[in-house]
Amino acid sequence: MSRLLCLVAAFLLLAAPLRAQDGVQTAAAGLAGGFAAQAEAVDRLGALGDPRALPILRALSEGRLQKTPEGVLVIGGREALTGAPAPTAPLEAVRINNRVRGALRGAFGRLELAAPEPAARIAAAQGLFRARSTDNIALLEDALGREGDAAVRPAMEQALAASRLAAPDVAARRQGILLLGGTGSPEARSLLLEARAANPDLAPEIDGAIAAIDKRLQLRRAAETAFQGLSLGSVLLLAALGLAVTFGVMGIINMAHGEMVMLGAYTTVVVQGLLRATPLAPWSLPLSVPAAFLVAAAVGVALERMLIRHLYGRPLETLLMTFGVGMILQQAVRLIFGAQNQEVTSPAWMQGIVTLPGGVEVTQNRLWIILFALLVLAVTIAAIRFTRFGLEMRAVVQNRRIASTMGIRTGRVDAMTFAFGSGIAGMAGVALSQIDNVSPNLGTGYIIDSFMVVVFGGVGSLAGTMIGAFTLGLVNKMLEPWAGAVLAKIAVLVGIMLFIQRRPKGLFALKGRAAEQ
Repeated sequence: MSRLLCLVAAFLLLAAPLRAQDGVQTAAAGLAGGFAAQAEAVDRLGALGDPRALPILRALSEGRLQKTPEGVLVIGGREALTGAPAPTAPLEAVRINNRVRGALRGAFGRLELAAPEPAARIAAAQGLFRARSTDNIALLEDALGREGDAAVRPAMEQALAASRLAAPDVAARRQGILLLGGTGSPEARSLLLEARAANPDLAPEIDGAIAAIDKRLQLRRAAETAFQGLSLGSVLLLAALGLAVTFGVMGIINMAHGEMVMLGAYTTVVVQGLLRATPLAPWSLPLSVPAAFLVAAAVGVALERMLIRHLYGRPLETLLMTFGVGMILQQAVRLIFGAQNQEVTSPAWMQGIVTLPGGVEVTQNRLWIILFALLVLAVTIAAIRFTRFGLEMRAVVQNRRIASTMGIRTGRVDAMTFAFGSGIAGMAGVALSQIDNVSPNLGTGYIIDSFMVVVFGGVGSLAGTMIGAFTLGLVNKMLEPWAGAVLAKIAVLVGIMLFIQRRPKGLFALKGRAAEQ
């Protein structure tokens, strides 16, 4: 008896694939008929859940499925169902209409819900969300029960809610409305608005779900605005940090600071060009950071030793001289590289979009720039606080004469300080090359904003520079939706002017050489 049961079980196991194949053959036969028969056949193939139907449906969707006059389906010169060589009869392309395309989206979603790749399962759930058929409820419930990936489950839950919203049962529709209200998705909001007209008895519940989605969308937009403000603040911090050293510590109004930023960006272009055909090409951007620092610092040393050292205590002459130097540097870059924009390639790890908790989408390059700005700030503070150079710099700032009498070479400290500030500006140029056009005018757009940040935060204060940069970035981005980009910047400028009237020293008290005068 047990032997007989084993034989029956073996027969059933062998017959199961044959029955599945027979089901695929029977359903696929309708693809050779008219549009209505095609749509019905696509639905049946999707309902079977047999992955062997996927190549046939993909060929139909992509226009590669053909048929003979007898109705035999052919893909790439072979029969679609058996893989045997196609008959020599003339072939005709299987044409489809929008109804069949809609059925294909749903079928793909049903067949790919069990795909091994999470991205494929998300795409399948999104296809079922658009299909919105009650036939998918059981399938989605079963898929959700098996799904363990937290990134895939929200897409499946949204598809399940949309399918329940189309159900004839009122309780199922209420459950779908509740689930859609918790997604916070703009697509779910649009679907609820469509369902409101068809379900007047459920209008209060739909309105409540829409209100919940609107609240979550407002929070998401606020978070995205805050990120954009932090992103702008990090750019301002990078551009202003070097100026805070040269202007705040040395009292030099360096109008060529923007050109130091520009030199850092062009150093990135040169480094990428040199490493493009080498194994170090993926690391060209990190390697550009020290290179840009050294190039800008070298130009800063030359500028301080040859010109600025003769103009200490004469701010107007320093302003005019550095403005002229900036024009010379711009023209030199135009002669060497040309006036057109230069291309800088972002590494793969800085490309794409990252979705943060709550559905907030941020670009990776901006996220890396925020981290880079904070890292540069930390390194700058460490260099000033914990190195001999920083100790001598602070001594010269507090009292230049006493520092000189104690053996500190103040001229050397001035040159190193200016080189340090210029090098920081060069590193800022590396970051800005990832989000802005690399051209001779790159730094011009940031010099005024840099001065605003330094003056607002307090001349000579690195903490004030950081707080001022992020504050101005956040305020600017908060005002842009209401006033536009130009009026928002004007409003920020007016606000700084009014603030300086009340606190001439900025957020933090002025310290340094200028305070002694």
